[in-house]
Amino acid sequence: MGNGEWARHWQYPDLPGLDLLRARYVRHAFPRHAHDGYVVATVTGGIEEVGLPGGVVRAGAGDVILINPEVPHTARAGVAEGWTYDTLYPARDVIVEVAAELSTLRGTPGFTVDVVADPEASRLIKEVHRAAEEGNALATDSLLRVAVAGLLRRHGGTLPARTVRGAGAAVAARARAVLEERMAEPPSLEQLAASLGTSPFALLRAFRDAYGMPPHTWLTDARVRRARRLLDAGTPVAEAAVTVGFTDQPHLNRHFTRIVGVPPGAYRRERTP
Repeated sequence: MGNGEWARHWQYPDLPGLDLLRARYVRHAFPRHAHDGYVVATVTGGIEEVGLPGGVVRAGAGDVILINPEVPHTARAGVAEGWTYDTLYPARDVIVEVAAELSTLRGTPGFTVDVVADPEASRLIKEVHRAAEEGNALATDSLLRVAVAGLLRRHGGTLPARTVRGAGAAVAARARAVLEERMAEPPSLEQLAASLGTSPFALLRAFRDAYGMPPHTWLTDARVRRARRLLDAGTPVAEAAVTVGFTDQPHLNRHFTRIVGVPPGAYRRERTP
């Protein structure tokens, strides 16, 4: 990747509900985006700065970063030498299944802290990576469940229900539905606002309040997420780019690499049997 940067974003075939990322980033910065599932990462060197709705947090070696689904965030290096980390992206079903076995949690499980010093969890996250790389399915699955259970016991709670409150939130939800339906050919902001009976500035404010980012930023992130699902299914990169609404493959390459951390071609190769 240049500048001493490297990354591997892959999926262990025997655990389809888990994505893994091991990387070193120096100049690379992740723009505001969100994930369908959870983020469980440990920094192994340097400093990572994570921009969350509540502000920027810094994580150093041994710290564990925990981000719940649909939480908008950014990430960048906090020191000149960048940061290295091991990251797990467990699907919602994985966390829910583990949480169901813990009698202390009810409702939708999640994490109540963003960054925490947790040596045991840090060690287990690295061991999950090691077991997956060695092709040991039994160890990978076991270590993942032990790691998630421990994190939920120590730093877990019930996520508040996502409810639409007020006219602004309702407009934002309707706007999101339109953008999801017309992802390949979205309306302009003015057209979208007019179709919802509001003004462009009012829609911008409502959407940012509801989803932590303006509609165009959310749409780019949503396109990349959908492209990932297509690539997971074996769709060629150029076809995925056009399907989700990017003008061509280089357009997808640019945004995909910024948000996912690896180019779409490398991402797809790690998922091709």
